[in-house]
Amino acid sequence: MNAIADEITRQFEAAARAARAAAAELARAPRPAKDAALSAAAAALRARSAEILAANQADLAGAPDLSDAYRDRLTLTPQRIEAMAKGLEEVAELPDPVGRLLAEWTRPNGLCIRRVAQPIGVIGMIYESRPNVTADAAALCLKSGNAVILRGGSESTWSAAAIHACLAEGMRAAGLPEAAVQVAPTADRAFVGAMLRAAGLIDLIIPRGGKGLVTRVMEEARVPVLAHAEGLCHTYIHAGADFAMAREILANAKMRRTGICGATETLLIDAAIAPALLPLLVKDLAALGCGFRADDRARAICPALPAASEQDFSTEWLDAVLSVAVVDGVESTLEHIRRHGSEHTEAIVTEDAEAARQFLDGLASAVGIWNASTQFCDGGEFGFGAEIGIATGRMHARGPVGLEQLCTYRYHVLGTGQIRP
Repeated sequence: MNAIADEITRQFEAAARAARAAAAELARAPRPAKDAALSAAAAALRARSAEILAANQADLAGAPDLSDAYRDRLTLTPQRIEAMAKGLEEVAELPDPVGRLLAEWTRPNGLCIRRVAQPIGVIGMIYESRPNVTADAAALCLKSGNAVILRGGSESTWSAAAIHACLAEGMRAAGLPEAAVQVAPTADRAFVGAMLRAAGLIDLIIPRGGKGLVTRVMEEARVPVLAHAEGLCHTYIHAGADFAMAREILANAKMRRTGICGATETLLIDAAIAPALLPLLVKDLAALGCGFRADDRARAICPALPAASEQDFSTEWLDAVLSVAVVDGVESTLEHIRRHGSEHTEAIVTEDAEAARQFLDGLASAVGIWNASTQFCDGGEFGFGAEIGIATGRMHARGPVGLEQLCTYRYHVLGTGQIRP
């Protein structure tokens, strides 16, 4: 067993050294070359669509016991492949983040100081189930001048390999180093362990997946981590909400795609409107196949709702289940979110601008939304072209992580012969 682990470590270190050399080259690559690579990769995705779908079917056949939500995340369709291709093209159209002048000032001694954006270096991406992450992460890292080592879940091995072949084709077409975008050569968990211990070889780890994966990464990593553990998102329907708008927003926020981290997991509804509106909301979502876990106040209005435990309100369902609680205004709502939330995304539905301001200002979460679905917490919807993940920590980046968030900065100091006295 140790011999196998040692061999996997050697494989990782070879990949990481190649990635670091490629990152040095990619950091200086001009925008036209990066954009050409993305465009060529998008064309390859379309041309090889049948191969990708066949690989995805092999993955699905090899994992028959997945939940419906997990299977949905793993499944590719022609529409999802086209969305991946368009995502690459959208990233190509975005401004190059590398070399941006972030700030400039002149000191009394005449020194001109500039803060300039630069790539982070080598990114380690560890993710589960969703094959499109392979394309999204590679596109964002490439455009931001970072090399990336992608380690997808074992259940998506064939899909990730087929998508990576398209990305490699794009790199070759543009004359960029293929080692700038690599997929782990093995699904063995030892490869993840090697990535997490890779101080000096990897500059940043980004995990994207379930709580178990993220917890392991946070506990074991010896390199910086950009992560969120859960997407326990809330939609709060305030007393000043438009009922029709609230019904439409909640149905989308919960049921559009239940398995994504931006899906609403808990409905909080003001006591003042709950007797009139809650039965309508329950009827809407039940018709879409949603189940419920409700507190005593909600069950007093809709007695057929199953009772919620305290733990239910701290559960990221990632399924067609909605926790429901009746609250007493904005402050009561914020207190509930602080107690149970994961600081991901929260929404308020109201026509009362002051209530919306109070709600948004009172959140600690990475994203606050007024009168729209929580499922808009997505890099493409933010105009980032795609996202490499959602960050809920307090350092470096928060919310959808796109091109700008994959850059750090350095200083250029321009003098005219100054020396320190």
